[in-house]
Amino acid sequence: MPVLKNIIKIALLITMSILMNSCGALKPDWSKNAEPDGRKRAQQNVLEGRGFILGSGKKKGGDFLFASSNPMWRASLEILDFMSLSNVDYAGGLIITDWYSEEDPNEAVKITIRFLSNEIRADGLKIDIHKKMCSNLNCTVSKIESDLTVEIKDKILRKAAVFEKEQKKTGIDKLKKSIYDNQE
Repeated sequence: MPVLKNIIKIALLITMSILMNSCGALKPDWSKNAEPDGRKRAQQNVLEGRGFILGSGKKKGGDFLFASSNPMWRASLEILDFMSLSNVDYAGGLIITDWYSEEDPNEAVKITIRFLSNEIRADGLKIDIHKKMCSNLNCTVSKIESDLTVEIKDKILRKAAVFEKEQKKTGIDKLKKSIYDNQE
């Protein structure tokens, strides 16, 4: 029994020393020059598209792009608007359509788009197309590689570039106007 008490005391002592030592990481970094006026800092953060930082460390605080302001996301939804959607997960960067068939009810396609980046780049998207062939209640599904994949990606990238251009033109102009109006 005394051995168990000693082990518990040692474990408690080690745990307490680790906890007490970790408090040093909460000190702010005063080496950077910061704007003393909070309103100006907030306006600058909005102009730069940054959010706020919770906690400490070297993490970059927030490029919060929401579905309505992400050009790649909006372009993908607009390009696929003729298809019904089976699964849409903005946080995970995934769009999956339902099976789509135009003329032949025994053939259908499903498109999956994965977003690998928020930037408008060809390698920021991964598009998979699956084809379902059915005959006498036997269906086979296979992934197909075709020019359709390249066409869809190209259309999404072009539309996203247009959205981004519009967003920069209207969004920043409106934001600057509201900031400067508030300063007067």
